[in-house]
Amino acid sequence: MLRTTQWGLSLIACLLLTGCNDYLAPTDSLEVAAKGIHAGAFSSQADYAIVGSIHHGGSLWQIDSKERLYNWNHKADEATTIISADFSPDGKLAITADPYTLVLWETTSGEATRYWTAPGEILDAKLGPNGRLALLGLSDHSAVLFDIQKGGIKRTLPHGNRVRSVDISENGRWALTGSEDYHARFWDLSNGKQLFDIKHDDDVQLVTLSNDGSRALSVSKYDAALVWDTKTGEVLGKIPLRAEKLKRGLQFTSAAFSANNEYLLTGRPDQIVQLWRVETLTLVNQWEVPKRDAWKPTGASIVAVGFGQQEWTYLAMSSNGFIHHLKL
Repeated sequence: MLRTTQWGLSLIACLLLTGCNDYLAPTDSLEVAAKGIHAGAFSSQADYAIVGSIHHGGSLWQIDSKERLYNWNHKADEATTIISADFSPDGKLAITADPYTLVLWETTSGEATRYWTAPGEILDAKLGPNGRLALLGLSDHSAVLFDIQKGGIKRTLPHGNRVRSVDISENGRWALTGSEDYHARFWDLSNGKQLFDIKHDDDVQLVTLSNDGSRALSVSKYDAALVWDTKTGEVLGKIPLRAEKLKRGLQFTSAAFSANNEYLLTGRPDQIVQLWRVETLTLVNQWEVPKRDAWKPTGASIVAVGFGQQEWTYLAMSSNGFIHHLKL
């Protein structure tokens, strides 16, 4: 259900208490979890969302109708702690992952078609084209390309510490991995070869690829958020962040490139969503999503972002249980 009244209270509190009129407010919000969200994902067509609720486990939502279509849990009558989720590029299939199991779902029927015990503790998971392969970031210092149809590891991509974040290009050819060994690495999945290695000065906590795999974002705590060209390995620039935010380790928690690679949408752990122009890394606009209770010292991390079907529209999923619609 939409929380329009909550919006009014939150906006008034924001203006009175923080003077946040530099930020736009969402146009509307849909409550998708009663208490909060561990993880979530939007389909590339912006028509579906996977929500990993703290108390109710996984679910698939249709965004336009604001309807929960299916409950997606890994065991019957038991809420699964979803730590990562993703859609195939065509939106027909999806995966949900808890730390030790992985399930492949059909979005039209809501049925689970494959269930696997993971080859290690999962920290992140992305689904490749046609739902054939999944890229898993593991705690055993590796990322693996996993055959989600037949089972088994197709490629192992080594790191020197836990692999916190992974991404895969829309055609399934390229992979990006980020690790606590301070490295973000770009791979050719056809042969498992590492093509480029970007060194940060702290743990790499988030990596994101453009759909065509030509642009990459790598984000390191206390260090930098870099955009780079995966054809040359050249760092194109650093997203400007205030020194005090870097000092507190306040980095990005989610990100997505636009289909034409012109824009980058990012979410932060302090309720802020920002739109950047990729060529110049300049800020186009920014939004602040509301707290669940405007008068309490709580916040909301942005767990997923996406580009809407209409021009200049965007989506953001917040850890306090809402999907927000954003517009310029």
